[in-house]
Amino acid sequence: MAEIISPTPPSKGAVFLRRFTSSIVLWAVVLGGLFSGNKVLGDLLFLAVMMFLAGLGLAEFYGIVAKRDLVCFKAWGIFGGLLLTAATFLHLSGAFGTIANPGSVNDFETSYLIIFVLGLCVRQFVSKSNTAGILAISTTLFGLMYVPWLLNFIQKINYFPGIGGHGNLYVLYFILVTKFSDMGAYLTGSLIGKHKMIPRISPGKTWEGFGGAIVFTTLSSIGFFAIAKGNLPGMNYLHATILGVLLSVTAVIGDLIESIFKREAGVKDSGKFFPGIGGILDLLDSLLFNAPLMYLYLRHVLT
Repeated sequence: MAEIISPTPPSKGAVFLRRFTSSIVLWAVVLGGLFSGNKVLGDLLFLAVMMFLAGLGLAEFYGIVAKRDLVCFKAWGIFGGLLLTAATFLHLSGAFGTIANPGSVNDFETSYLIIFVLGLCVRQFVSKSNTAGILAISTTLFGLMYVPWLLNFIQKINYFPGIGGHGNLYVLYFILVTKFSDMGAYLTGSLIGKHKMIPRISPGKTWEGFGGAIVFTTLSSIGFFAIAKGNLPGMNYLHATILGVLLSVTAVIGDLIESIFKREAGVKDSGKFFPGIGGILDLLDSLLFNAPLMYLYLRHVLT
């Protein structure tokens, strides 16, 4: 009988290179839309990327729910998530004739969520087989809020009024800083990580990696401000330092939250869309909670 040889797992350096390359390719497309110079083309590309991330991210989340043998209204949730993403874009980009202020957009999203919940209840009314209505409504609603609703804060940053059209730079800033958090945690944890953070949730996370995330994020935040400080209204070195620490902590928390979902479902990655990274949610986990944090800091502290 021929001996079966198991494939040699890739080295940590190879894994890092694949993750880095996949991230660069995706975010190059996003930033290409943000800085294209053509508003119509830029807006359409930006919307297409947001719809892509929201739709596939929701599909992956509901896939995790299914692996956990839980029920949800997958098609209804994905449709609702895409509609929320598109409607928020139309409000923010001025498609309705006027640029909506942050308060009115938040009111719109609140109204939308109320209608969505009512729609879920009606969906349960007409279901002939599902008897777990509370569970189906809860998982579907959570998916909508976890992926497209949190992602929408990227749109709110990009179209934030009163900062001279520099919202795209703030989007670039918070994405870059967040990804430096991921990089710092991975590199530091791989090189010197010995003390596990929460092994029951994520065996690979270490306190050394957490410290590396804070250092990398804070330095990248200060460095970005030093280069572009004339185009980041309200920002100074103190705010850059505070945001560096805050964004690094919430990036790690966001990563751990997704690890909880994957661990319960018994999967290593949320999907296989990006080589070396996994799925859409593996790419977005650290960004999902950093987007609202960046938006709130921009709205209530910087402006």
